[in-house]
This record gives sequence, structure tokens and C-alpha cells, in this order.
Amino acid sequence: MMETNESRLIHFPITLFAMVMGLTGLAIALEKVHHLFGGSPSFFRSILVISTLLFSVLIGLYSLKWWRYPQAVAADFFHPIRMHFFPTVSISLLLLSIAYYSYLPALAVPLWCIGTGLHVSLTFYIFSYWITHNFEIQHANPAWFIPIVGNVIIPIVGVDIIGNTAALFFFVAGMFFWVILFAIVLYRIIFHHQLAEKFIPTLFILIAPPAVGFISYVRITLNLDLIAHMLLFIAYFFTILLFIMVRHFWRLKFFVSWWAFTFPLDAITIASFVAYQITREPVYAVIGFILLIITSVVIGIVLLATLQQVRQRTICVSEG
Repeated sequence: MMETNESRLIHFPITLFAMVMGLTGLAIALEKVHHLFGGSPSFFRSILVISTLLFSVLIGLYSLKWWRYPQAVAADFFHPIRMHFFPTVSISLLLLSIAYYSYLPALAVPLWCIGTGLHVSLTFYIFSYWITHNFEIQHANPAWFIPIVGNVIIPIVGVDIIGNTAALFFFVAGMFFWVILFAIVLYRIIFHHQLAEKFIPTLFILIAPPAVGFISYVRITLNLDLIAHMLLFIAYFFTILLFIMVRHFWRLKFFVSWWAFTFPLDAITIASFVAYQITREPVYAVIGFILLIITSVVIGIVLLATLQQVRQRTICVSEG
């Protein structure tokens, strides 16, 4: 049994940290509902505690993998596709800092500092790696947006910690490279071979940059101007597009990448409630609650599928 557990540890995937992103994003969305419409805070805080414990378990297991199998971690870190999932660790820390910020800032600020430092390091590493190594167009996929999304998340709490100017730096850098990478990824999707089945769920990541960008922009400017509306409506466009394509997702075999469905849905849900908070237009509240229901159902389905795969011991296996 020990040998089996050891062999499974070497295949422990970095992509599992997307679970923390999905669950923490849901907790933030429910916290937003609590602040806007009232109700008990126990539900979102329970999910937040679960997310925190899950992050602790995952970081412990991946650290153990790093200690026992450093060559396996290095293989992930220098892999042209898997390397883009390492920022899910720093983004998880940033999301936890957002979730704790309103009622436990003494914990939120250190989480933000660690998450920001780690994410900035990973961002510059990945960008320099892109520049100094050869990539094939088939390597491009929506997961490339993950480092970008993290930079746009930094200002949400960072605007209060480091001020508007520094927060704006991260926002502008994230949005600038989102536009460039979006053109590359769209070109790859349309004019080259279809994404591998396990990466099809990452199409939902297309929603995240404009949705998170909207939230971040509003936090920096405290204004719902033309740029804010552009970001929100672009996010709505991709949300509608992917819902229209839903039949393509129902047929997919389960992979850990299914968690890519979750955080982008969290982000557009939160963005809708932020829009309602500023404008008090009921349409945004209605959209927000519809998306919250859909997001909760999707997370429930993906969580159950993940737990089933854990019981069947088919998660931490060789990708062949």
C-alpha cells in the first residue's frame, strides 16, 4: 500500500489548486449576497473554512511531492502547458485574502502579501520563459490567461494596502497582456486543431479576465464608466457564448480540469452583484442570482465528480 501511495504522490497534479479557486470564489460571491441582501454569514464562512483547509492540505501534499520527487515538480514547472497552472497557488492565496478581508484583515493582509509576492515572481518567470523558449501554436490554450488573471486580482485588496497607483500598475499589466494573449489563443482555437478534450473546460477561463478586470477597475476608480461597462459586457458575452455551447461540455469525460468551469462563473457572478451594488439596477441583481444558482450547481456537480474519482483512486495517476 505504501508503494501505491508513493507512486500516486509523484503524480499529484498542480491543477488541483483550481478547487480552492472555485470554492473560495463561491464563498466571496455568497459573502457579497450577505452584505447586499442580509442573511446569516455562517454559510459563506463555512465554505471559506473548507476552502482554507483544502488549500492547507493541497499545499502540504504538493510540498511533500516537492521534497520527495523534486524531478517530478521540475518536470511540471518546465512543462509548456502545466507550468501555467502554478499561479493557481498564488491566486488561491489572493482569493482567500479577499474572502477574509472584510471581517478578518489581520489574516487577509499577510495572505495578500504572500500571494502577491509569489504571483509576481511566477508572472515574470513565465513571461521570461515564453520569450526565451520556443513554443508551438498547439501549446497555446486558455490556461495561459491564469497568470494574467492573478495580476488583475491583486488590486482588489491591494488598492487599500499599496494605494491606487501601484494597484493600477497590476491592473494595466494584466489587461494589456490579456488582449494580446486573447488574440493568440483565439487564433489557435479557430485555425488549428481543436483543444484536447481535457482542456476544453479551460474555455471558461475566457470569462475570467474581463469579469475580474471589471471588479478590479471598479475597486480602483470607484466608478462605473464606459471602460467598466465594456469589461462587464465582454464578460457577459463570453458567458452567453459558452452557455450556448453547453452541449459540447456535457459530453466530456471527467478530468480535474473541470474545475476550470468554476472560478470564471464565480467571477461573473460577483461582477454582477458589484454592478448592482453601484447602480442598484434590479437587472444586475437578477442576473447575479441566476448565475449564483448555476455556479452553485456546477460546483456541486464538479465536487461530487471529484470525490467519486478520489474514491476510485483515478486522480493522481500518470497522464500517460
